[in-house]
Amino acid sequence: MMLTPEQFFGFLAAAMLITASPGPDNLMVLGVGMSRGRAQGIAFGLGCALGCLSHTALAALGVSALIAASPTAFSVLKMCGGLYLVWLGMQALRSRGGARAASVTAPDESLRKLFAKGLFANAINPKVVLFFLSFLPQFVIAERGGASWQTVQLGVIFTLQAALLFGLLGYFSGAVGHWLHRRPRAGLWLDRAAGTIFVALGVRLIFAR
Repeated sequence: MMLTPEQFFGFLAAAMLITASPGPDNLMVLGVGMSRGRAQGIAFGLGCALGCLSHTALAALGVSALIAASPTAFSVLKMCGGLYLVWLGMQALRSRGGARAASVTAPDESLRKLFAKGLFANAINPKVVLFFLSFLPQFVIAERGGASWQTVQLGVIFTLQAALLFGLLGYFSGAVGHWLHRRPRAGLWLDRAAGTIFVALGVRLIFAR
């Protein structure tokens, strides 16, 4: 069962805004790219993005199992996920911005090692696991069947757009870093936009039937 156009484009728009908003992953990609070079930033960013596939697998298994066991349990998951997204949104809306990329001064590492480091850092992050379990089910239409396959498609879409955005961020890290330093309020408005999306998605999850 393929995603509907509404599912695809709605999810893609939300995923790209969330990925672009200042956060630990993209700030680390920016820091690596600024301090070590474009290739290193791209390698680390691609690792971070592909780490999302492990969370996709967990989310697909979890959503499929819940729907098979109890539609009520799936509804509870969506409700809890909605509350979590609202909380994330409120945190972003209350943020004062001022995002900065950390300067990385560690010894030079190979591209393969930086890729593996990004992959591992994302794959073991419990906050990303919780985010995927909260975010992906909102775009799953259980009545269409194939919930696990829908979840996999959503996770792959998220991974691909993250790889593209992180790759571009690594490539243009120097210019992006200077731009952020000259415009300290840019991070604030990105946080506001992402926070609004989080709250809207969370409320939709809570009240969806």
